Amino acid sequence: MPMMATSARAWLAVRDSRLRVLLPVAAFSIAAVVLTVSGLYWVAARSDKGAIERQMREAEDAISDAVDDLVRAQEIVTVWDQSVLELRKPMLDLDWVDDNIAFVLHRMFDHNKLYILDGQEQPIYASEPEGRKPASDYLEIGSAIQHLVDKVRGRRVVPPNKHERLPGKPLHSSAKVHTDPTSIHATEVINLLGRPAAASVMPFTPMTPKVEAWDAPEPLAISIRFLDGGFLKEVGRRNMLDGLHFSAGADHGPGEHAVPFRADDGELLGHLVWRPERPGTEVMTSMAPIVGGTIGVMLFMMMMLGRSLHRSIDRQNAIMAELRANEAHAKHLAVHDALTGLPNRSVFASHLDRATALGAPVTVLLLDLDRFKSVNDTLGHIAGDVLLCEFGTRLLARVRSNDLAVRLGGDEFAILCPELLSPGAIGALCQKIIAAVERPFHLSGTNATVGVSIGVSRSDGSATSRSELVRKADVALYRAKAEGRNCFRLFRDEMDETVKLRAEIEGELHDALETGAGLAVHYQPQVDCRSGAIVGLEALVRWRHPVRGPMLPQQFIAIAEESGQICRLGEWVLRQSCRASRRWPQLFVGVNFSPVQFRTPGFADRVASIVSECGADPRQIELEVTESVLLDDNSHVRDALMSLRAQGFRVALDDFGTGYSSLSYLSRFEVDKIKIDRSFVKPLFQDPSAVAIITAVLTLGHALGLKITAEGVETAEQRRFLAEAGCDLAQGFLFSPAVPDDQIASMLPRERGTSVA
Repeated sequence: MPMMATSARAWLAVRDSRLRVLLPVAAFSIAAVVLTVSGLYWVAARSDKGAIERQMREAEDAISDAVDDLVRAQEIVTVWDQSVLELRKPMLDLDWVDDNIAFVLHRMFDHNKLYILDGQEQPIYASEPEGRKPASDYLEIGSAIQHLVDKVRGRRVVPPNKHERLPGKPLHSSAKVHTDPTSIHATEVINLLGRPAAASVMPFTPMTPKVEAWDAPEPLAISIRFLDGGFLKEVGRRNMLDGLHFSAGADHGPGEHAVPFRADDGELLGHLVWRPERPGTEVMTSMAPIVGGTIGVMLFMMMMLGRSLHRSIDRQNAIMAELRANEAHAKHLAVHDALTGLPNRSVFASHLDRATALGAPVTVLLLDLDRFKSVNDTLGHIAGDVLLCEFGTRLLARVRSNDLAVRLGGDEFAILCPELLSPGAIGALCQKIIAAVERPFHLSGTNATVGVSIGVSRSDGSATSRSELVRKADVALYRAKAEGRNCFRLFRDEMDETVKLRAEIEGELHDALETGAGLAVHYQPQVDCRSGAIVGLEALVRWRHPVRGPMLPQQFIAIAEESGQICRLGEWVLRQSCRASRRWPQLFVGVNFSPVQFRTPGFADRVASIVSECGADPRQIELEVTESVLLDDNSHVRDALMSLRAQGFRVALDDFGTGYSSLSYLSRFEVDKIKIDRSFVKPLFQDPSAVAIITAVLTLGHALGLKITAEGVETAEQRRFLAEAGCDLAQGFLFSPAVPDDQIASMLPRERGTSVA
């Protein structure tokens, strides 16, 4: 009996000992599994939610911008004297409406439907991109549009939404409307024919006092753009929203996400559906094998604990070691780039902050891949990701063991060297990296070649902040890109001495204006596009610096503008041009004017006074202005232009097509000529879009009664195309560069319009 009692007590002791080890381990194992899975799921869900919300905002912003673009395009053809005059005719010229209103809205701005109502709100015109439609087609949408008509007429008094200008009402607090303050329009996102659409109603009104206002209710233009189909595909492509489309219901396929799409009045139109990026899910999926393996190990350990007590402590230690490994892996993910595995931006910032705080010497390299965007665009984002991963691998193989190579984001990388590298060591390191990148990347069966530009900054441990070191490296990187790409540049103090150089040039330009030394005006002929006869000149200022030699205009014009000397310089050029116009009375002379000059009080009077003093004919002087002058859109600029045109001066809009709102401002300001920028002429026979753009500009310009000049004509083929397309004038190296006046005289011995080509 005593032996049995002793055995029982021993068995109980062993059992209790096992339980004391097994139960805590089991509880800890279960808790670890639950916390790991729950935490991973929570982080993944939060990351996915943030990505979906960001993509949803991008889609909503794109749709909102499309509604505002609809109105801006509509204003071009409704706030226009010619439209008002045509609509007042007893019989509406439908062909004119086709060419001057429907063509602009359908072909240039992708409007799907256009209707015109007369003053009694009866339909008199309808069209779609395919062509003119019966005016009675308006009846199928009239009831859906009527409330917008009522708002424009003032019969329905409601606060405006963020896209509208309603009569007698202030703009919505969050409005982004870019129409003229005098324009009236009712604009909404509505349900039209079972489809979501942006609809806008705007009266036809005169643009200038030359045309009297309506003495009866104005005719109305109604523009419709559907917001599903091809529009959403383009929005999805621009904002990288995979498979973005419209669905009448909330149903969506696996992996897709749907959000309600509502009209401005709150009506549910349907749902926007796309396959969102789910970075959290991707991370969770990649960690699933690790978590599953951890759970399996824990279960196996518990089984082994049940079989053998003496192995319990060893198994417990193994579990703890596994947990520590998982924790280290989680920390790794938090500070490393998920795509390339390199440390991320936060690691770079913390290491550089620590080094600068301790006064340690460091060298910073910023790297940017050249031509990476073309790889993404042509081969797809998957191929781009493969290239980034391979570049990260090559980069790690070229840096030293104590260097920190990181991915900052996109195609931007950085290297932090914990010492002050010599220029020679920097050159060797950069050349190794450049050589590694020059080798082709094998992507989906295709070889892709890119380059890398590198900017370098250094600190010897003196008081230099992280932001200052990064700024200097970025300045050097910009210089590397500006000087041909696929190279490196080490930051030098001279790169930061731009201000000093500009101050010197400012003083030297002041002296040149005082004495006239070194300044000259050259003239580039403008010729008739068909005959080649010289019909005008463009005056271009030149400065031969006594020390620096010939200075390019872009090296001193901006300085003259910023220092306030542009008015003196502009007046000097104008006087020289007036003398040239008197010498060649058969030609006009184009003179460039800075936006700064236009903003100067009394500008128009000053120009007229100088021309009068010089005895020149204002009809020979052509004022060349850039779109930035018109973008001011204020009464001072408009009054100056109107005053000068009234005195006989002609106005040409220079560099046409390079700005954002050129078409809109053509209908708002009175100009005589537009000049097609050389950037559209140069690629004429390489880029099909250049042909389309030039043809559209010529069609629009001639419809508005304007002359067209093409700049940068260098080949006979370009001239032949422009002449056949109907271009009026041309200038460029094919005919002559800008030359001194004595050379112009040799081109014009006696008769008017000597041919140069």
